[in-house]
Amino acid sequence: MNIVTSAKIRQDLQEALIARFPEEKFYFHENINEAQTNLKNAEILITLGEDLNRESIEEAVHLKWIMVISAGMDRMPFQAIKEKGILVTNARGIHKTPMAEYTMGMILQTARQAKTLMKHQEQGIWDRGVPMSEISGRTIGILGAGAIGSEIARLAKAFGMTTLGFNRSGEHVEYVDRMYLKGELASILEESDYLVSVLPTTEETKGFLSLEHFRRMKKSAVFLNIGRGLTVVQNDMILALEQGEIAHAVLDVFEEEPLPANHPLWKMKNVTITPHLSGISPLYQDRAIQLFAENLEKYKKKDPLLANIITVERGY
Repeated sequence: MNIVTSAKIRQDLQEALIARFPEEKFYFHENINEAQTNLKNAEILITLGEDLNRESIEEAVHLKWIMVISAGMDRMPFQAIKEKGILVTNARGIHKTPMAEYTMGMILQTARQAKTLMKHQEQGIWDRGVPMSEISGRTIGILGAGAIGSEIARLAKAFGMTTLGFNRSGEHVEYVDRMYLKGELASILEESDYLVSVLPTTEETKGFLSLEHFRRMKKSAVFLNIGRGLTVVQNDMILALEQGEIAHAVLDVFEEEPLPANHPLWKMKNVTITPHLSGISPLYQDRAIQLFAENLEKYKKKDPLLANIITVERGY
């Protein structure tokens, strides 16, 4: 079968795939434009998903499976994919280690006033009066609790935190003490000292958090968004921060990326900004390609139980 990539895959991983599946034909490209010539004969496409459109899907007349080597798929042409009955899988879960470590690192930074201490170091200020706090005994709420949320909860419990989870199904997530459904959103907002959003962008989650939700949170609460920027009404969040409805926000994702240099968020003292890097890891591609290879073994045997099958109608 013909397997085409429209994402840049490391040379050693290319060689490993060829060695493991010598009977298959691999065509490695770095973007969808380069892949165009081989796309029409592809049975499988490995992609980041961001450069696919309806035209690409329609040209790929033999395409049966798309492997998206990322977790977010908000730019995927799902309607065209649905019309052609193409299987979609993604790399959900491979980000769990870096994103959980990022989350706990940022929580510790806010609790131990890292931004203030760094400024004091630059200015040569010795001030033992900077207020410190502990995270042990505090409560962390996780919106969109799944594989990443479970890992966040595991690390949080090591620090003695109570862990709360919220997702569409309400199904139990490992290391989460209590799970909440959509109708119980107010409870997790009110109870959390730290609220982490890992929500993807779907029709259901766009603008999911607005001013009314931030007003339900503790005024001492810290909000962290490592999911998608469009799940939050950004101006409402800014207003909540300005009005003291919440104490601090750690933001890795935004409505518009890159965040414009003149955006007011850059200047806010109670905001920590990072450039959508919470999931970055030197092991990212290794994990993604290993997941693809395991799924390819199943696909070749016509095993329908591939990992991370996406419900195309929902987009996740």
